[in-house]
Amino acid sequence: MEYYIIIRGALGIGKTTIAKKLAKILNAKHISIDKVLEENGLDKVDNNFIPEDFIKTNEIILPKVRESLSKGKIVIFDGCFYFKEQIKHLERDLKFKGYIFNLKAPLKICIKRDSKRKRVYGEKATREVYELVSKFDYGMNIDTDKKTKEEVVKEILSHLPKL
Repeated sequence: MEYYIIIRGALGIGKTTIAKKLAKILNAKHISIDKVLEENGLDKVDNNFIPEDFIKTNEIILPKVRESLSKGKIVIFDGCFYFKEQIKHLERDLKFKGYIFNLKAPLKICIKRDSKRKRVYGEKATREVYELVSKFDYGMNIDTDKKTKEEVVKEILSHLPKL
């Protein structure tokens, strides 16, 4: 059964950790939107994010994503997804079923988690990203506060088709 999953949320919320755990369980292809942005010079250091850069990111990854999905492989994206346009673009261009999960936690938790990462972005960046991501909810909200990674993964899996 081919479908894609979008894991979105604020900086420090655990998107990549959750996406990688899901990818392992589901034998899925994992795509980090942040990594694609960075590799293609589309991540604006000055936080001057524009939807067009994120649409360009989609265009870069879509051929390989379509190929994977057409071969029956599940694809998992993780990223902040600041703009609804980026998600809508993926939904429109991928003719496969999609599941979108919006990871949530209080800002103070995101700041604390960021401070424990190898690459710390800092409180200012965490606040700015939190604000941008919180402008809209899209998909199913998953509260990650006071939950282990395993509990979050289990909750997401409960909303997906059984293998």
